Amino acid sequence: MKFTEDHEWVDLDGAVITVGITEFAVEQLGDIVFVELPEQGSEVEAGEDVAVVESVKAASDVFAPASGSITEVNEAIADNPSLVNEDPLGNGWFFKIKLDDPDVCNNFLDEEGYRALTQ
Repeated sequence: MKFTEDHEWVDLDGAVITVGITEFAVEQLGDIVFVELPEQGSEVEAGEDVAVVESVKAASDVFAPASGSITEVNEAIADNPSLVNEDPLGNGWFFKIKLDDPDVCNNFLDEEGYRALTQ
């Protein structure tokens, strides 16, 4: 698992990454009450806002950590946003991207680098 400076986690499986928000982001947001997901099949560019998460405290964008096409979205969190609070690194994932360039994953932070960012 790798991390972005935008507080997202990515898990690479071949040329596809699963994307979610980190435990740190969830703690900052508080209780999540709404999630808007991207359309499956849509093309995204790295850095583009592709999803929205709203909590009792604030709304925040979720960015595409890399360019590619959305292959799957987690409808379970749209129906039950509290899954993101309960299991942000597991069942609370947001979407999957088939990467245009899998080497982009070399640019993400490892756990130690992300921990340093959030301290």
